[in-house]
Amino acid sequence: MFAAIRAPSRRKELFFGVCLMATVMEMHNVQLHRGAFCLRVKQLSLASGYLYALEGENGAGKSTLLQLLALLQPPQCGSLIFDGLPVSFMPSSLQGLRRQITLLEQNPYLFSGSVRQNLAFGLKLRGVHGSEQRQRIADALAACGLQGFAHRPARELSGGESRRVALARALALQPKLLLLDEPTANLDAGQVAGLERLLVSLPQQGITVVIATHDARQPERLGGETITLSNGELKTGIFDGKRDYRPLNQIRSCSQLL
Repeated sequence: MFAAIRAPSRRKELFFGVCLMATVMEMHNVQLHRGAFCLRVKQLSLASGYLYALEGENGAGKSTLLQLLALLQPPQCGSLIFDGLPVSFMPSSLQGLRRQITLLEQNPYLFSGSVRQNLAFGLKLRGVHGSEQRQRIADALAACGLQGFAHRPARELSGGESRRVALARALALQPKLLLLDEPTANLDAGQVAGLERLLVSLPQQGITVVIATHDARQPERLGGETITLSNGELKTGIFDGKRDYRPLNQIRSCSQLL
């Protein structure tokens, strides 16, 4: 059902012979208040080309953290760094940053029109046209097991098909950071397994993936890092940026990244 998709290669850095993955997003002393709820993140670094499972009970702040990572909500205090540069929440600078990040919500919205038109919309906004646009759409649909769906009316798809189209739309944009809010909720076991196989392949192709999940067993199946939130507090996933981040195939030497 799902296949791998071509994506830009991962950034690599060598420092005194040690493989260090560049960070795509960092948070420092961040707080965001929403009524009586407060999300607090002392320090969080997401390595480029890696997968993270974001776990926590309902109300723990998973969706709020994803909104912050997507740069859709500014924090009341603290700082964010994206791709090595401090994030300014001034409208003039946000558009370019947001186009490198894609958030796939639990109930994604599809436009009226065909599946192909849904995938083409974001590409047009980014100046991707012609043969490159056609290739990206074809690759994304194939990766999500949607060959033959290009001309299907988007509004006539089943719930599972709509989610796959929304994921294909996200993959076609080739984001540096892909955020997913419980993408396997209400899917059957076969659909979950297929989607997980696809998601696990993405970090090795240069995309940092953060998956919010309610499934206690999913982080172990995915095999990446686990970030745990409890009552708005980050409990795990606090990294100092000095560790040797490894892709999911457990690299053994720097040569495997080159």
